Amino acid sequence: MIALDTMVEAGDWTGLEDPEGLAQRAANAAAAVADAADEDAEVSVMLTDDASIRELNRQWRGKDKATNVLSFPAPEQPGFEGPRHLGDIALAYETLVREAEEESKTLADHFAHLVVHGILHLLGYDHEVEAEAEVMEALEVKALATLGIADPYRDMAA
Repeated sequence: MIALDTMVEAGDWTGLEDPEGLAQRAANAAAAVADAADEDAEVSVMLTDDASIRELNRQWRGKDKATNVLSFPAPEQPGFEGPRHLGDIALAYETLVREAEEESKTLADHFAHLVVHGILHLLGYDHEVEAEAEVMEALEVKALATLGIADPYRDMAA
């Protein structure tokens, strides 16, 4: 199981009911579809705003713009006993709200999707090349389905 340590760093997250509980359910769903549900792990989740995530994106990825979610995988620590720290995830409220509105999704569903996406990154999945993207997106769809959330990519197929 993945234990989450969730904190609100910036932004007014009151528009999303129980973000901590929803993030935990999404993380568990991601771990289950990635065959990591039995792993004793932990993740830090930072709920923030566009200004803060823009700074993180600029500092760590060289991209001077806000984004919806950032994942920072932690290096494995051989010989460490106890839950493995998978890394950190940061989510930006304003971008989350804007994207949910633009894509006609509920805020909760989009938030859950971004948490699933972030957890999969921490578990080693990526989407830089098409083959990897297909695998990661299939896992996202499967995890979200267990939460009763529709396929977020269904309208993107050409």
